[in-house]
Amino acid sequence: MPDLPDLNMERAERAVRIFNRLRIPDVPGTPLLVDAAGEWFRDIVRALHGSMDPVTRARMIRELFILVPKKNAKTTLGAALMLTSVLMNDRPNGEFLIVAPTKEVAQLAYDQCSGMIELDRGLRRRFHIQTHLKKVTYRDTGATLQIKSFSPDVMTGVKPSGILVDEEHVLAEKSDAIRVMGQIRGGMVSQPEAFLMIITTQSEKPPRGVFRSDLTKARAIRDGSVQGHTLPILYELPHDLQKASVLPGEAAPWEDPACWHMVLPNAGRSITVERLVEDYHEAKASGVEELTRWASQHLNVEIGLALRNDRWAGADYWSQQAEKGLTLKELLARSEVTVAGIDGGGLDDLLSLSVLGRDSVTAEWLHWQKSWVFEGVLELRKREASQLVDFAKGGDLVILKEPGLDIIELADVLKDVDRSGTLAMVGLDPMGVGAIVDALAERGISGSRVVGVPQGWTLSGAIKTTERKLADGTLLHADQPIMSWAVSNAKVEPRGNAIIITKQAAGYLKIDPLMSLLNAVALMSKNPQAKPTMSGFMRRGLLSV
Repeated sequence: MPDLPDLNMERAERAVRIFNRLRIPDVPGTPLLVDAAGEWFRDIVRALHGSMDPVTRARMIRELFILVPKKNAKTTLGAALMLTSVLMNDRPNGEFLIVAPTKEVAQLAYDQCSGMIELDRGLRRRFHIQTHLKKVTYRDTGATLQIKSFSPDVMTGVKPSGILVDEEHVLAEKSDAIRVMGQIRGGMVSQPEAFLMIITTQSEKPPRGVFRSDLTKARAIRDGSVQGHTLPILYELPHDLQKASVLPGEAAPWEDPACWHMVLPNAGRSITVERLVEDYHEAKASGVEELTRWASQHLNVEIGLALRNDRWAGADYWSQQAEKGLTLKELLARSEVTVAGIDGGGLDDLLSLSVLGRDSVTAEWLHWQKSWVFEGVLELRKREASQLVDFAKGGDLVILKEPGLDIIELADVLKDVDRSGTLAMVGLDPMGVGAIVDALAERGISGSRVVGVPQGWTLSGAIKTTERKLADGTLLHADQPIMSWAVSNAKVEPRGNAIIITKQAAGYLKIDPLMSLLNAVALMSKNPQAKPTMSGFMRRGLLSV
């Protein structure tokens, strides 16, 4: 909690007194929050309610972003804060909402709110409870607190005085999450005292969509790089402890229980480190997939790769081989020779291009990629739509409206690569690539330099080569999120003495960027030499004009 010197402490402490008098309905003895809640959440209550200017009614803190691991009573404490806000409110018929990702979470939030009211004789008289609507009404002002599920229909037209969004990382997986959050924020504009509180754990998958955007903004405000009216309360380990060491037999820094207390604000109440140690050993015994999921939920460790038990072995080494800031321009400048791999099929696929260079000094392989997709895929694959939009914002993916533009843009990129004088070969799946071959030929890339790369079990050699190059540190990549996503989507299937990675095995998940890399690796494994050209000699400084 940062220092907030301009708080209205009279109002802040009044809110804390109300909060402290509420009882937890689902704990033996129904203890008062003055005893059961940690000081960390009382600080949040103070900050939110003490930040409102009594004259202008505008809040200095309009949004709160609270990132806290599971089992720290966030749903219970969030419900108590919203009930406190209803009691502090003086706007007639003010509307307060708790928005939950599922019916089960919504029911839990409602049970906590109604239970707190039922346990206080004074509150029972002053509130009207409507269980069938999951709604409570404060008779004195007509203000309501209602629990709703997350959907565009429910959020359209709301003008909340206060709203709590629970588990935003789950909501972000919905295709319309950005639009719904936009409706929520838009509905607050007309009320100067309105606030939005987001309380969530870390995602079980790499952060995406609106959750990723809000988390990034909260971190930037916390770190002082930007300013805003959001109060970030982020319980996450320091960056050096979050490093995902997933090498066989090697524990990650975050696996040390001595550091877990840093992210458990409610320790000693709803959760203990000792209990987490037991759960940790169970998760670790279940495999790396369950362990990474457990760490994301109980320690707020951000997952870079979704590592399943049937994952591709190269995924274990992918993160450590990232070279941040590696661009195509730098790759071309450092490489003595380059090859390109292309993958992509129908309108439902990503058309992916990988450029793989061999460093002229170290002989390391350097990788960069770009992908294209038609906007119709966002409708066809709604569960991945927000992820694809994120990649487009980052520049690794281009979302197109017209068929054919993807091939034109891909061919233009390879034309630039060819101008560097390093391009030896372009490899692609032999099936259905006529348009790509024609576009390359128009740009002077044709003949023996454009080759088909057999797929299926014949790619086994490229798969194993890529694994080894990642493991021994001789393959570096540009740290592009879309590649991490594709790598984590890859599933391996044994076929006799070979292994295969196929789109069928990946199911609805996309692996096209990875397949383009494997096609490029198949070519680079042939030890190609760049065709000597005038531009190539000039690039290396061997010829002057």
